[in-house]
Amino acid sequence: MSDITFYRLVIADDHPLFRGAMREAVSGLFERVEIAEAGSFEQISALLDRGGDVDLILLDLAMPGVRGFSGLLYLRAQYPSVPVVVVSGTDDPGVIRRCMDFGAAGYIPKTLGVDVMRQGIMAVLHGGLWTPPDIDLDAGADPETSAALARFATLTPQQVRVLMMLSEGLLNKQIAYELSVSEATVKAHVSAILQKLGVESRTQAVIAASKIEIGQWPPASAAQH
Repeated sequence: MSDITFYRLVIADDHPLFRGAMREAVSGLFERVEIAEAGSFEQISALLDRGGDVDLILLDLAMPGVRGFSGLLYLRAQYPSVPVVVVSGTDDPGVIRRCMDFGAAGYIPKTLGVDVMRQGIMAVLHGGLWTPPDIDLDAGADPETSAALARFATLTPQQVRVLMMLSEGLLNKQIAYELSVSEATVKAHVSAILQKLGVESRTQAVIAASKIEIGQWPPASAAQH
């Protein structure tokens, strides 16, 4: 029996060139590794639902099918045993703190070199947390934001999916079709979301979801590398 550990990783990013660069960076770390790639959030879910243990997800926050932190929230709720390292074009300390608040095991800005990326990935695979060394995670958010984060953290995976779809402007009927559930089930989810977020309407729920993202993202041009 070989004592070499076999790792399974998922690289989730909608830029094929960056996925290729990440694959190259990660492959050199292990003697035995299987790396799957996902270009959209649906592809991540399909890979994870297919079964088999995944040791780590390297997740870009901005990709088709998700808005802001919703993808991270969903993955942490739906697959709590799989660590997620966010690999993003922004190095904004506020974004990094929020990702860690939402359960990310690490945060690696895309601007960092390959050696530093590898350090972060290995730290997480060995059970630790990793963020850029110059980030003060204890700085904390303002009390209002902290309270909002705590409310979002109470949503179930399906409720996060429904809120993501509400944010995209889908109607109950469309959400029911997408999730293969009844409209009554969707209505129950929406009611639970409103209650947990402490709001009275779908519109307010969508506004609450966007509030934890607004002001945190660099312009699209600045986020591209």
